Amino acid sequence: MLSVLGDFIGELRAAGIPVSMSEHVDAARAIEVIELSDRSLVRSSLAATLVKDGDHLPVFYTAFEVFFSTRSWENAQDFLDDLDQPEQGESPEGAAGATGPGQARGEGGGASSSMSAQELADLLFRALRDRDRDALRQAASEAVARYAGMEPGRPVGGTYYLYRTLRNLDLENLERRLGEVTGDPQSPEELVQRIARDEAHARVEMLKAEIERVIRERLVEDRGAEALAKSVRKPLPEDLDVMHANREEMAQLERALRPLSRKLAVRLARRRRRRNRGPVDLRHTVRRSLSTGGVPMDLRFKPPHPAKPEIIVIADISGSVASFARFTLHLVHAISSQFSKVRSFVFVDGLDEVTRLFEGVDDPSEAVSRINAEADVIAFDGHSDYGRALLTFHAQFADQITRRATILILGDARNNYHQAHAEVLADLRYRAKAVYWLNPEPMSYWNSGDSIIAQYAPYCERVIECRTLRQLEAFVGGLT
Repeated sequence: MLSVLGDFIGELRAAGIPVSMSEHVDAARAIEVIELSDRSLVRSSLAATLVKDGDHLPVFYTAFEVFFSTRSWENAQDFLDDLDQPEQGESPEGAAGATGPGQARGEGGGASSSMSAQELADLLFRALRDRDRDALRQAASEAVARYAGMEPGRPVGGTYYLYRTLRNLDLENLERRLGEVTGDPQSPEELVQRIARDEAHARVEMLKAEIERVIRERLVEDRGAEALAKSVRKPLPEDLDVMHANREEMAQLERALRPLSRKLAVRLARRRRRRNRGPVDLRHTVRRSLSTGGVPMDLRFKPPHPAKPEIIVIADISGSVASFARFTLHLVHAISSQFSKVRSFVFVDGLDEVTRLFEGVDDPSEAVSRINAEADVIAFDGHSDYGRALLTFHAQFADQITRRATILILGDARNNYHQAHAEVLADLRYRAKAVYWLNPEPMSYWNSGDSIIAQYAPYCERVIECRTLRQLEAFVGGLT
């Protein structure tokens, strides 16, 4: 059991969930005192001892279902039972009992179902109608054996097998039949009919979950928990690729951004207070040296007065790059109290300052949402033109750039074959404290096609690949 726990924690760490050695020990101690036959209690105990962020729970649950699947859990229980009776051999009845359930459930990678399609459909209906968990498990195993076509050793995560199984089951008809049984089709009340439909839908979802569990168990038996965990591993919200996130993942990013900005603001303030000591205080140092015969053994320093940097953000909001700019603007303005001034500019082929949209707004995401509707960023054809945007910025705002200013340019540097005007960026670099370019594209894509990042890179302090919230946090955290 402890070996399984160690492999499970190794998978959590590989997925990005921070688990310390002391938390590993806490989890092992929890396992010693709880009832191992209660799988839900084991899951809750491990979650309480190993997970510190609620956004990490989906990744934890996915890994738990792999390493503590029902079949492997039964095997672990058999192992623990054997420890209680080390001297007894396995009886013929025990051997038969070990294989009997598997045969009854239709388990085994390439086994074929012994039922006809109609018999299987009737079994599924009765199991869901009566809420019979054992019958439902048997029916799910039969469905997987008949329709999944599982291939031993194939490196898949199970989604393909799940799709093949569900495609061959007439779930719509099954849900309709369940609705007729659980409800009263003669009732004129819409509420009664709706409750019946929802109940039927919930039972069909229960069937899908059971089929997915059976497939997962067989994959674990075939390939092992560690190999399967790599196939089904999901990234944490802070590791999601902003450029390719779907709607659900974007919602996760939105939820992760607010607490991230608060933690980052506190971290920056603490770092600024402790970062540097002020100049040597000669008066107090000499007075302190009287106790050592005039030797200045203990230097005394004046209190530090670190200056807050001034941040200027110039963001491309065209196409898919807009989602990256959205999160960067949100984060920078959420921690604006740690900078002396924050000014934001957005562009496509025209450029507009949007700092005004953040003034007096408690939630920066509201201001970011208004940018697409109110910002005047289209000057000609509506395609990204970094050269023109830099020229416009230089003409209107170059004289306001001081040595305290740090310029952040957000974009993929895909210029649609327009002129780069890199000399403008060179002059901005001369005027400012530093220029950083955050590129949300993978580094392997840089300077391919119409990407001209190489022409701008010599005039930047750094060009950083910044595709996730974790990378963005690491960069912004080092600005002070």
